[in-house]
Amino acid sequence: MNAQPPYPFTQTQGAEQVAFQRPELAVILSIYGRMVAAGEWRDYGISCLRETAVFSIFRRTAEHPLYRIEKRPGLHGKQGQYAVIGMDGRVLKRGHDLRAVLRVLERRLIRAVDSGYLRRS
Repeated sequence: MNAQPPYPFTQTQGAEQVAFQRPELAVILSIYGRMVAAGEWRDYGISCLRETAVFSIFRRTAEHPLYRIEKRPGLHGKQGQYAVIGMDGRVLKRGHDLRAVLRVLERRLIRAVDSGYLRRS
């Protein structure tokens, strides 16, 4: 007889996810598109997790990623929230500015374009 009225649905604080913002994705996809055009990369994946967002770059779909571009806002005040990590897990570059961090991949783009030019000659 002591029936309680139903409780309204409340918004519980779920686990917030870290994600890349549109300007960040534009910078990442710009270099990704150039590497695809050079024939070096073929696929990518995006993971939005609780503490980090990851943009993984693949040579083929069923491989381990060649590179991971990570955004960790928790490291913003320390080492920088952006990092490029190689296939072997080594941090290739870390910093506060995404464009500066991605320059490590642009060097590989120049090498890929140069070697492709020499092969055709």
